[in-house]
Amino acid sequence: MVLAGDVGGTKTLLALAEPAGESVRIVRETLYQSPLYPGLAPIVRAFLEEVREPIAAACFGLPGPVLDGACRTPNLPWFLTEGDLARETKLARVRLINDFGAAAMGVLALPPEAFVTLQEGDAEPHGARAVIGAGTGLGQAVLFWDGNRYRPHATEGGHAGFAPQGELQRDLGTYLEKSHRPVSVERAVSGPGLLRIYRFLVERGVSTWPEVAEAIAREDPGEVIARHALARTDIACEQALDLFVSVYGAEAGNMALRTMATGGVYLGGGIAPKILPRLREGPFLEAFRNKGRMRELLSRLPLLVVLEPRAGLLGAALEARLMISETETG
Repeated sequence: MVLAGDVGGTKTLLALAEPAGESVRIVRETLYQSPLYPGLAPIVRAFLEEVREPIAAACFGLPGPVLDGACRTPNLPWFLTEGDLARETKLARVRLINDFGAAAMGVLALPPEAFVTLQEGDAEPHGARAVIGAGTGLGQAVLFWDGNRYRPHATEGGHAGFAPQGELQRDLGTYLEKSHRPVSVERAVSGPGLLRIYRFLVERGVSTWPEVAEAIAREDPGEVIARHALARTDIACEQALDLFVSVYGAEAGNMALRTMATGGVYLGGGIAPKILPRLREGPFLEAFRNKGRMRELLSRLPLLVVLEPRAGLLGAALEARLMISETETG
């Protein structure tokens, strides 16, 4: 058995898992409120007390860059290292990886029905695979074939600069620059980014219903905007989602070019499955392909949406299984 973890600023999901090849069976999982704990080790110890199973290896996806086996989580006052976590939990093998690197690994563990195809394309068998996903932020990772298997390479590409296309996007960039300098692409392509786009449009005079503004103040803003946009019951919400998917599509295309993702481009994160009808429409795909002389290349790349919300957890379990294999063969 292996222990897998998907650590977030609000919640931490731990699971006892049994990987077999590139598939993963979750045996038991428990959700914890991250801010209630002084670190990850107390959460892991509580889980181990529950399951009382021998753990061969443990892997945890963390919301931040992992350097030399250490991570300072940006939304929690935690500084984590593999050595400290192993010592404090008495686990023999511990690995910390970026949460979107884990999500990329999770793509390998998912069955075909866990994906929706936006563009069929023609995948190279061992081509690089780009994984990009908007949620609280904008995660980006790449899967590279090393001759034997795919290995994840997490990035912090969501913090790269926003590259607006056209007058409306340039005006959005100017608007974002009032509160964020420099303007990263995740300031627009994320849940909070969708709210910023909505406010930008309302400030420009696009009409919105008072009850929509009230719902945004009470509920999850991104979900409210997406709901009204898909139902076509609010003009500002509709235009906000249209602009959002155009920027999202352009950035997905940028990542595909930077990584030469001939194995496919995968849209992960929490937002894409909720806005599938709009992703299937023209603006997203047009923005993805609209790269001048590279348009034909981008039109040939497979483009898929990941439906499984636990891809990061499954990826961490798969990485833990690979740790065991590396030890046995090393």
